[in-house]
Amino acid sequence: MLRALGRDWVNARGRRREAYGFTLIELLVVVALIAIATATVSLSLRDPAAAQLEREAERLTALFETARAESRAAGLPVQWAPTKKDSADHFQFVGLPKRVKLPQRWLGEPIAVQIAGANFISLGPEPMIGAQRLQLSLGSQQIVLTTDGMSAFEVTAAPAP
Repeated sequence: MLRALGRDWVNARGRRREAYGFTLIELLVVVALIAIATATVSLSLRDPAAAQLEREAERLTALFETARAESRAAGLPVQWAPTKKDSADHFQFVGLPKRVKLPQRWLGEPIAVQIAGANFISLGPEPMIGAQRLQLSLGSQQIVLTTDGMSAFEVTAAPAP
């Protein structure tokens, strides 16, 4: 038979035996440490502007590939260009068949676009469209979309200033 004596237990022969388990204070300290660690991690998450820019870049590469496929299928020259600041749309696809409706607005805050050496991106109908590069900017964040003309557009890191 065991009797409680503080944190120790005494068995029927009178030998002391230590108790197993944790006290409430010990459990509260562990929970507090986990809460502090969680708060620290959540505060150090990525910049929302960088996350939006990456999301927009991935979306734009998918839109480019859709437009390239439609251009080749219809045999029509298709171009993509950013619109003027006073326009309701943020960008446009010129030359797509009427049945194809692609988005013309950014998902969030408007993105600044710089196209290297041109005012538009050529998307077809030829399978080889030539090497092209455009830079997307949102605040201090920048990201670059490139293609060598044969492969799909891909997101690359912007060069350091």
